[in-house]
Amino acid sequence: MREPPTRWYYEYITPDLFLASHLTRVLYSGVTRYQRVEIIETVPFGRCLVLDGRTQSSEADEFVYHEALVQPGLASLDNPRSVFIAGGGEGATLREVLSHSNVEKVVMVDLDQEVVELCQKYLPDHHQGAFHDPRLHLVHDDALRYLEEDTTKYDFIVIDIPDPLEGGPAYLLYTQEFYALVRERLNDGGLLAVQAGPAGPLNYHEEFTAVHNTIQSVFPIVTPYRAQIPSFGSYWGFILAGDVDPRSVSPDEIDGRINSTVTRLLRYYDGTMHSGLFTLPKYLRDGLVREERLISRDSPLYAV
Repeated sequence: MREPPTRWYYEYITPDLFLASHLTRVLYSGVTRYQRVEIIETVPFGRCLVLDGRTQSSEADEFVYHEALVQPGLASLDNPRSVFIAGGGEGATLREVLSHSNVEKVVMVDLDQEVVELCQKYLPDHHQGAFHDPRLHLVHDDALRYLEEDTTKYDFIVIDIPDPLEGGPAYLLYTQEFYALVRERLNDGGLLAVQAGPAGPLNYHEEFTAVHNTIQSVFPIVTPYRAQIPSFGSYWGFILAGDVDPRSVSPDEIDGRINSTVTRLLRYYDGTMHSGLFTLPKYLRDGLVREERLISRDSPLYAV
């Protein structure tokens, strides 16, 4: 009979529920200028990046998160050539963007250079060499400041940053003001993709509805969707916003675009999955209608 593990990694999903994983080793633990960082290895999930006590991704299921974040938006666009990424320090979001052969330029702005360097060292299966692609321009700066100062426009913008904790480094990148700036930096017919926090029945109201309604106050077409991420202990929410409705693109069109432009084998996303992603359960659809909370620069987080 197998001996029970002696070391565990615990993470709270809600104040009354936690996820426990058999911990095998800690590869790194420290504090940067901006946040606390752990890179750990667990039996069920492999190597994991943890920022301020919250799992950001794991080897076992990061492909679900990163394909869900990137591929539906890029595949919904006819010929995306320029991409902006805010955050995404592991390099896996970058990997998915660069899998599209028609993408000619990617600007990735991540505030925390130390985290990016740690991920390059300890999470090679995440980035898979994406940081060495000549199409990449990597900048270590605040994404809000960068977009304010640089007026370049993009076909696709991805916001892959930690949750909007009040006072945290990512908070201002979830506000009405930031989304209005992002809309100015999108080309006509472009799309914004945002990770929007937990979207399960126990915790969707904590973040997902507020982020959705904040984006909806700025963009004409807003499309919420979700995917189940086991290492997060929950369904996870995502949002596409812009002038394009991804629900109007057929499964055959999606598969055709993947086959013609994507240079790596996708494990989660295809035309069939594209259609299913946008089918939300009734409680979540009702919650998005009822909730009126918006996030603004001048109000407390999730102000009504």
